[in-house]
Amino acid sequence: LSSQLKDGLFHLHEDGDPVLDLSYRKFKRLPSRVCDLMHLEKLYVCGNSLRTLPDSISQLQGLRILALDFNKIEDVPLAVCDLTNLTRLYLGSNRLMSFPPELSNLQNLRCLWMESNYFQRFPRVLYDLPNLKSLQMGDNRLKTLPPDLWRMEALRGLWLYGNRFDTFPKVLLRMKSLEILDLDRNKISEIPSLKRLRALRLFSYDHNPVKEPPIVGEDAVLVGEGAAEFLEVREARKERRRKAAEKEAEELALSLKQSSHSSDLWHQQGISTSLQLTDNAITALALLPSVQKSALLKDVIFFF
Repeated sequence: LSSQLKDGLFHLHEDGDPVLDLSYRKFKRLPSRVCDLMHLEKLYVCGNSLRTLPDSISQLQGLRILALDFNKIEDVPLAVCDLTNLTRLYLGSNRLMSFPPELSNLQNLRCLWMESNYFQRFPRVLYDLPNLKSLQMGDNRLKTLPPDLWRMEALRGLWLYGNRFDTFPKVLLRMKSLEILDLDRNKISEIPSLKRLRALRLFSYDHNPVKEPPIVGEDAVLVGEGAAEFLEVREARKERRRKAAEKEAEELALSLKQSSHSSDLWHQQGISTSLQLTDNAITALALLPSVQKSALLKDVIFFF
């Protein structure tokens, strides 16, 4: 173990970023010496045979990133829930079915990956993570989402591909801050209009039995059946609008230029800024539009 640990420590301080990568070393237990590295900020132990972590892992209070993907973990170790400075936690491809209530201690968590586990229900403890922006729950066993999921207002990216949804979860229509939504590989046959999700930038619905692409905002990219044709039509429409706007701008510029040219002619021809119409038999007066709009004409003097 000491030689393996030494190899992992090779990268420690290499670029001033205290990171330890012990991935794919066939560990069944985390080497105890790791928990003495108080300055660690990033710890990667993916692809081993870990079932748990030692309680002493909680000593690593400087950890910001902990990657435990591709192990054999059935329950999140409570000691992990004491790492309150974590911003990213990777738990994908384990054997998890639930989270402990203590997970709510991770108030600084911004990114949680828990794909390829055995969750049948959405873990409500995630509601208590106010800074969670990215949630990766693909390849689990979810059939529904809780109706109050909209409470996760900080969430920007939600990956739900490869679950067991047969209808579009309506609560998603209330998640106005979502920028990325992935529902690939489910059994959804109909998707409602998503135009109300104004922040949405990417919606993926590939490998669902939908008949046509959903309606989305002008800035959203679609990935799925019929998406290419939809995006092509939308881009053509945008191009027509752009050309129409350019033409309108050119016509306005030409009109302003002609107006300016007319004003210059008044000056060049020495035309007075006063127009006197005395001693005449005029009973009514209608000024030409070009005269009415003239900025040069200050006074009109006439007597009947």
